[in-house]
Amino acid sequence: MKQKNFAICYNKQISHSIEVKDKLEKILLAHNIDAQVFDIDELKSECNFVFVIGGDGTILKAARFYAKFKIPVFGINLGRLGFLSQSGKEDIKLAVEKILNDEFIIEDRIMLKCGDYTALNDFVIKGCDTGRTSKFSLMINDKFVCDYLADGIIISTPTGSTAYGLSAGGPVLAPSLNVFVIVPICAHTLTARPLVVSDTEKITVCTEGQAFVSADGQESFEADKEICIKKSEFDAKLALLNETEFYSVLRSKLHWATPPSYISL
Repeated sequence: MKQKNFAICYNKQISHSIEVKDKLEKILLAHNIDAQVFDIDELKSECNFVFVIGGDGTILKAARFYAKFKIPVFGINLGRLGFLSQSGKEDIKLAVEKILNDEFIIEDRIMLKCGDYTALNDFVIKGCDTGRTSKFSLMINDKFVCDYLADGIIISTPTGSTAYGLSAGGPVLAPSLNVFVIVPICAHTLTARPLVVSDTEKITVCTEGQAFVSADGQESFEADKEICIKKSEFDAKLALLNETEFYSVLRSKLHWATPPSYISL
């Protein structure tokens, strides 16, 4: 493996993160690797491989930041689902050994942008009056598609298709696909269904007044009447130990196609 400048990013707001960070530091030091360490709120770019300790939210924030530097991130899960992570805290030693032996791949994940904001999972658009439905007009490449009377609209990447979009009735998309999915939230019609479009399309959502827009559920801003979303010029880079991991995660973490009686609650 070519020389790597490793970094460890952790989320001190998550229980046990400091303990896991210390464990990872010791494992790397045993391999004569002195990694720089910083909190998720103090991200630094003087590295070329980052271990990220936390939940999916922590990994999303780190992946967005490091995308513009083309730096891969490797997630160690301390959250509930850990859909973006590749290792649990119990498997860190094995994961480090595989990475040092170059037994991993780097998978590019397309992202969305809206103005100065970037999303790896999704942009969620809702009207100012969150207590009632709003009218959203959808345009693709400046051509009118339809009006939605709904609680909101989700514009999602394949990576984000297993997040809010899935709970709102959207499809699960393989992360390698170059597409976006548009999912209305509680649309007031039986004929409103999710749309899957090419990632080359420009998606515009028009509202009757101000709207609230959320990027990955972490950054929010207000927009006036017209919201333009398209593919980001940067791809997030996720370090993966197994290129088919996505499908095993569907089974193990989302209990895909498992009868309810077999799921341990």
